Order: sequence, then structure tokens, then C-alpha cells
Amino acid sequence: MHVEETYVPYLGYQTYVRVVRPDEPDPARAPLVLLHGGPGSTHNYFELLDPLADLDHRTLVTYDQLGCGRSWDDAMANKPELWCADTWVGELEAVREALGLDRVHLLGQSWGGMLAIIYLCDRQPAGVRSVVLSSTLASAALWSQEGHRRLRYLAPGEREAILAAEASGDFSTSAYLAAIDRYMELFCAGAPSERDPECLRRPKGHGRESYVAGWGQNELMPSGTLAGYDYSGRLDEICCPALVVSGTQDLCSPLVAKQMADGIPGARWELFEGCRHMCFAEDRARYLALLQEWLPAHD
Repeated sequence: MHVEETYVPYLGYQTYVRVVRPDEPDPARAPLVLLHGGPGSTHNYFELLDPLADLDHRTLVTYDQLGCGRSWDDAMANKPELWCADTWVGELEAVREALGLDRVHLLGQSWGGMLAIIYLCDRQPAGVRSVVLSSTLASAALWSQEGHRRLRYLAPGEREAILAAEASGDFSTSAYLAAIDRYMELFCAGAPSERDPECLRRPKGHGRESYVAGWGQNELMPSGTLAGYDYSGRLDEICCPALVVSGTQDLCSPLVAKQMADGIPGARWELFEGCRHMCFAEDRARYLALLQEWLPAHD
């Protein structure tokens, strides 16, 4: 495989795009476009899936969404109006157009899955062969409800610190910061160690501003432009084959995943035992094998 990097002009800024091409491409196999989470994360962790290019003879396209990583520009600072669904949906369309991606599979993880759902329901795009909804959600309200339910897994003092921050709006106390770190360690990921792949240890750079404006202060309390996100009643508008992936210990709880699997006609759900929010990192072999099975079946 070989990697190509480029930038796509969008809204007067530049979107960083990373394309992984197989050494022996199969032209019958549609490229896989990967949509990272956040909003405010980067493509970095998707580099774990690079081997899929040669394993499946398929091009992989990743990019840092506007406001994140290498798609940050200091001119974006203090422009909260940028950080909304329309910005990122339009960016996905711009990337497809610039790269000539007439046929694609989509894989959206966390917020990236929300982006895929919005795109498929609101824009009804042509050429999407299938969608993989990985550790994502159809309803911000249910996500928040499940997040608050799972506070029972924390110590009483930790629960109280998170609820106190929610009530007061003060998310700066040491008690809150320690408690939310513990929550994320249980259901998302821990701090990377030297044993982890470089792409997981690499600094993400910018992204906090778009996360807070788009989602909120933490995963449990959506308060930004996406706080009212609810496509649970529109999932039947997704007309391409859909694969739902989640972990048993995921921020995307089994109930959240089941809502999507039940709502999308003919959807398949794969539950990864023992995995948190990044199933492709915690059980990469199974994840790659699943994609090698799913994608060719829907080209």
C-alpha cells in the first residue's frame, strides 16, 4: 500500500485528506471513506485500518474534519457558527466531489456515524454502497440517558462530582476532571501508553473548540449545536445496507446500538465483547475480518 496526502478547499479553508491505496487495486471495489469522531478528533486512529487496503484491494480515504487536526486554521478561532452539522455534511460532499468518489462505502465512528446518518437521511446521496455505523448513535437524548445511567459504575464521590458540574456549569474542578477521566477510561479509552501504536499516541492538535461548540463539555451532557440531534424516527430512510458495530463496554451502550439496528431496514449488528468505544483498536483482527467480509458483499 502507499499513502497520498492532499488538501481539499472548503469554505475558504483547507481540509486535510489522507488516501491509502493498495498495491494491487481491484477496480470493482468501491473506496471506503472513514468519518472520525468528536466532533474534534482526527483521522489518526483510523490508521489502524490501513492494512485493509492491501487485504481487501480497496482504497481507503480518511480526512481531518474542519476545525480538527491538520484541518485547523487560526482564522477559525472564535467562529462558533462553523461548528454545526451543515458544515461537516457539506465538507463530506466536497471531499467526494474533489476526489471523484462516485461509488463509496462509508464508515462513521462515534460522531462520524452521526454525520453518516445525517448525510444519508438529509441528502440521500447517490453511489453509497453501504454504511458501517461504529460506536455511534441515532439520538443524543438516549445517549445522554444511557451515559447518566452508567454513572452507577463510578464511586459515589465521582458520580456526585459529575452531577455537581452538570448542575453548576463549572467543569474545572479537580474532582470533576478526575471523575470524567475515570468515566472515559471505563467506556471510551484510557491514556495511551508507549506500547500503543504511534497513531494513537500522536497529538491531535486542535479540536476542542469544535467539540464544545458542536457537542458540549463531555459525552454525557450534549449542549452544543448537536444537542437536539435525533434521527431515531428517520432511520428507515437509510436505504443502503447498514452494519452496526459496538462494544459491550462502549459509550454506545447495547441499547443505543439496538435502536439503530432495529430502526434501519435489514441492518446487521455486531457486538464486540469486552470492547469500549474503539472496537477497531481493541479487537483489530476481528474488526478487519468483519470489514473484509462486509464490504465485498455490498460492492
